[in-house]
Amino acid sequence: MDSKDKRTEKNKHFITSLEFAVQGIRTVFNEERNMRTHVFMGIAALIAGVLFHLALSEWLWLILAIFLVLVVEIINTVFENVVDMVTDFHFHPIGKKIKDMAAGAVLLTTLFAVVIGLFIFGPKIWQLVKDFL
Repeated sequence: MDSKDKRTEKNKHFITSLEFAVQGIRTVFNEERNMRTHVFMGIAALIAGVLFHLALSEWLWLILAIFLVLVVEIINTVFENVVDMVTDFHFHPIGKKIKDMAAGAVLLTTLFAVVIGLFIFGPKIWQLVKDFL
């Protein structure tokens, strides 16, 4: 089998597939400012969760919200890259619609995460403020 056949052959080993998946995550993190922002905010939320001693159910909601934002940001990046590849970086109205809808999915998911954060941390922060005053 020559090298061309190796490149086009489907991955048959779990480790190889895992390496490609990790490289994909690295790529989106390195190339997308918004992904880095989402990761930073997610880490900040996790630190706040430790500081506020969240209950198990609160942890589950928090982790769900964080991972949903990250996954949808990756999917958004995929759509953007596919549109750019197909249009060769030229404007196309359908390409714009696709990019706008994918960005809208990220926005909705981020708003969901903010609402979850408000439900979890709002009462805890309010109690801190009341105790301080």
